[in-house]
Amino acid sequence: MKGPIVSELVRIVAVVAVVGFVIARQFRGEPLRGRRVVVLPIVLMVIGVIDLSSSHPTVRPIDIACLVAGGVLVATIGIAQGRAIRLESRDGALWGQMPTWGIGLWVLLVTVRIGMTVVATGLHAHVAASSDTILLMLGINRLGQAAAIVWRAMASGIPFAPEKDGRPFLQGWVGPAPDASRMR
Repeated sequence: MKGPIVSELVRIVAVVAVVGFVIARQFRGEPLRGRRVVVLPIVLMVIGVIDLSSSHPTVRPIDIACLVAGGVLVATIGIAQGRAIRLESRDGALWGQMPTWGIGLWVLLVTVRIGMTVVATGLHAHVAASSDTILLMLGINRLGQAAAIVWRAMASGIPFAPEKDGRPFLQGWVGPAPDASRMR
C-alpha cells in the first residue's frame, strides 16, 4: 500500500509545482509564444488521458458523465482566464499578463475541482473522483484559456512572440496590426 500512496503524493506535488509555475509566469507577464499557449495544454491532456487509462482500464458511464461535467466547468474557467489576461503588443509581438484579480479564477478552478471530486465520490464515480484526472482537467482548462487567447490575438492582429528557434507560430493567421499597441 505504501507504493500507491507515495505515487499519489508525487503526482500531487508535481501538479502543484506546475500550477505554481504557470501562475507565477502569468502574473509576472511574459511574451506569449504560440507553442506554449496551444501545444502545452494538448500535451497535458494527452498525458492525463494516458495516465487515466493506464490506472483505470474500465470507466463507467457515471465516471464519463462526471468527467464531461468537470471538463465543461474547467474549460469555461479557462476561457474566462484567457479573456482576463491583458494582451498587448511589446516589440511587435504578443505579450500577456494576468491581472491581480485573476487569482480568483485560479481559486475557482481549485474549488470546482474539489467540488467535482466530492460530487463524483458521492455518485460512486471513483475514476472521476481520483487524482488521476488532475492533469487531464488542467489540460482542458489550459486549452480553454488558449482558445480565448488565440481568438483575441487573431482579432487584434498582434502576432505571437517568435518561438525560441525564431520562427513565428501561426504565421499568416495572426499578423501585425498598425495600431495594436494595447489590447484589453
